[in-house]
Amino acid sequence: MFSKASFGLMTLGLVMAFAPARTAAAFDISSGVTKESGPFDLFKFGFKAYKNGQKKDAVEAYRYAAEKGHTGSRWALANMYAFGDGVAKNDYEAFKIYNEIASQGIEPGSEDTGFFVNALLALADYYRHGIPGSPIRTDLSQARQLYFQVASTFGVAEAQFQLAQMMLTGEGGARNVLQAKKWLNQARKGGHAGAMSVFGNLLFQEGQSVRGLAYMTAALDRCAKNECSWMQRLQEDAFSLTTEQDRRSAIVLAQQFDVEDGGD
Repeated sequence: MFSKASFGLMTLGLVMAFAPARTAAAFDISSGVTKESGPFDLFKFGFKAYKNGQKKDAVEAYRYAAEKGHTGSRWALANMYAFGDGVAKNDYEAFKIYNEIASQGIEPGSEDTGFFVNALLALADYYRHGIPGSPIRTDLSQARQLYFQVASTFGVAEAQFQLAQMMLTGEGGARNVLQAKKWLNQARKGGHAGAMSVFGNLLFQEGQSVRGLAYMTAALDRCAKNECSWMQRLQEDAFSLTTEQDRRSAIVLAQQFDVEDGGD
């Protein structure tokens, strides 16, 4: 239920939410930036080069800036390795850079918060699945702990959703449906379609047919195209088990959820 592609989109949104406004400024790629330039100038150069499709220049600029301690450049470089974007895909190299970002920590209110959160999420995903051909083995307990840190400290819906999934299946710790429902409810309030779908499915299984089906139906209007298929299967399975009256009621309620943008 979770893909590298969706992770990339989600983490970009996180960084845009937490990163300082100045990173959105226009950059002058012909400004004479060299490896001796300041880290933020190198980051701006790399960002502009990346947008222009000059990824080799972007990687070089990010590396110089990262060596000078610029967290945003480390994050950008790690993502390029993680997705094989402009460089050969290398998850272990990405892991090491994400780990550097996470290890340095942040001060409350830091402009690097988004990069820090992104690094923790990436590390959680790597620990959850491991990295073949590297020293990084699957460590479900560590993955669960990292998701909990991001879910509780930063209130990130994706972390809340992944934590709930691990609690539902007993990955990395005891199975706890009640706590999983709590985190799913938090995540769906944050607009997470997957959490809304799974939350609805749990309600449906508990006998709350109309409300559960309504959440699963509403989730289909919010899901990303590449993630809708499994949510649709859940909804269709539930739909086939309900009466016509319950179906009608669920559709009406789902529309109310859309209007209320959260369906509390």
